[in-house]
Amino acid sequence: MANTPQSKKRARQTERRTAINKARRSRIRTFLKKVEVALAGGDADVAKTALQAAQPELMRGVTKGVVHKNTASRKISRLAARVKALSTKAA
Repeated sequence: MANTPQSKKRARQTERRTAINKARRSRIRTFLKKVEVALAGGDADVAKTALQAAQPELMRGVTKGVVHKNTASRKISRLAARVKALSTKAA
Protein backbone atom coordinates (compact mmCIF):
# COMPACT_ATOMS: atom_id res chain seq x y z
CA MET A 1 0.00 0.00 0.00
CA ALA A 2 1.17 3.54 -0.76
CA ASN A 3 2.58 5.34 2.26
CA THR A 4 4.25 8.55 1.12
CA PRO A 5 2.23 11.42 -0.35
CA GLN A 6 4.03 10.97 -3.69
CA SER A 7 3.27 7.25 -3.87
CA LYS A 8 -0.38 7.96 -3.02
CA LYS A 9 -0.52 10.49 -5.83
CA ARG A 10 1.10 8.04 -8.26
CA ALA A 11 -1.50 5.44 -7.30
CA ARG A 12 -4.30 7.91 -8.04
CA GLN A 13 -2.73 8.86 -11.37
CA THR A 14 -2.29 5.22 -12.33
CA GLU A 15 -5.93 4.54 -11.57
CA ARG A 16 -7.03 7.41 -13.83
CA ARG A 17 -4.67 6.45 -16.66
CA THR A 18 -5.77 2.82 -16.46
CA ALA A 19 -9.41 3.81 -16.89
CA ILE A 20 -8.58 6.07 -19.84
CA ASN A 21 -6.41 3.45 -21.53
CA LYS A 22 -9.05 0.77 -21.01
CA ALA A 23 -11.62 3.01 -22.72
CA ARG A 24 -9.22 3.65 -25.61
CA ARG A 25 -8.50 -0.05 -26.06
CA SER A 26 -12.21 -0.82 -25.99
CA ARG A 27 -12.90 1.86 -28.61
CA ILE A 28 -10.18 0.47 -30.88
CA ARG A 29 -11.56 -3.06 -30.51
CA THR A 30 -15.04 -1.80 -31.42
CA PHE A 31 -13.75 -0.24 -34.64
CA LEU A 32 -11.84 -3.42 -35.52
CA LYS A 33 -14.92 -5.52 -34.78
CA LYS A 34 -16.95 -3.44 -37.26
CA VAL A 35 -14.41 -4.29 -39.98
CA GLU A 36 -14.51 -7.98 -39.02
CA VAL A 37 -18.32 -8.05 -39.13
CA ALA A 38 -18.35 -6.37 -42.55
CA LEU A 39 -15.79 -8.87 -43.84
CA ALA A 40 -17.81 -11.78 -42.48
CA GLY A 41 -20.93 -10.34 -44.10
CA GLY A 42 -19.16 -10.14 -47.43
CA ASP A 43 -19.96 -6.48 -48.00
CA ALA A 44 -16.88 -4.92 -49.61
CA ASP A 45 -18.07 -1.29 -49.49
CA VAL A 46 -19.01 -1.42 -45.83
CA ALA A 47 -15.74 -3.19 -45.00
CA LYS A 48 -13.76 -0.54 -46.83
CA THR A 49 -15.44 2.36 -45.02
CA ALA A 50 -15.11 0.56 -41.69
CA LEU A 51 -11.39 0.04 -42.32
CA GLN A 52 -10.96 3.71 -43.21
CA ALA A 53 -12.60 4.61 -39.90
CA ALA A 54 -10.55 2.07 -37.94
CA GLN A 55 -7.12 3.10 -39.26
CA PRO A 56 -6.90 6.54 -37.61
CA GLU A 57 -8.37 5.14 -34.41
CA LEU A 58 -5.71 2.44 -34.27
CA MET A 59 -2.90 4.90 -35.01
CA ARG A 60 -4.27 7.24 -32.34
CA GLY A 61 -3.85 4.35 -29.94
CA VAL A 62 -0.20 4.20 -31.00
CA THR A 63 0.41 7.88 -30.28
CA LYS A 64 -1.27 7.52 -26.89
CA GLY A 65 0.89 4.51 -26.03
CA VAL A 66 -1.96 2.02 -25.79
CA VAL A 67 -0.89 -0.10 -28.78
CA HIS A 68 2.60 -0.74 -30.15
CA LYS A 69 3.31 0.79 -33.56
CA ASN A 70 4.20 -2.51 -35.23
CA THR A 71 1.11 -4.20 -33.81
CA ALA A 72 -1.13 -1.49 -35.23
CA SER A 73 0.62 -1.60 -38.61
CA ARG A 74 0.31 -5.39 -38.72
CA LYS A 75 -3.41 -5.29 -37.91
CA ILE A 76 -4.09 -2.59 -40.51
CA SER A 77 -2.06 -4.44 -43.13
CA ARG A 78 -3.84 -7.75 -42.57
CA LEU A 79 -7.28 -6.16 -42.56
CA ALA A 80 -6.49 -4.14 -45.70
CA ALA A 81 -5.40 -7.31 -47.47
CA ARG A 82 -8.64 -9.06 -46.50
CA VAL A 83 -10.75 -6.07 -47.62
CA LYS A 84 -8.87 -5.93 -50.91
CA ALA A 85 -9.35 -9.66 -51.46
CA LEU A 86 -13.07 -9.29 -50.74
CA SER A 87 -13.48 -6.39 -53.17
CA THR A 88 -11.58 -8.21 -55.94
CA LYS A 89 -13.68 -11.33 -55.38
CA ALA A 90 -16.88 -9.26 -55.48
CA ALA A 91 -15.87 -7.46 -58.69
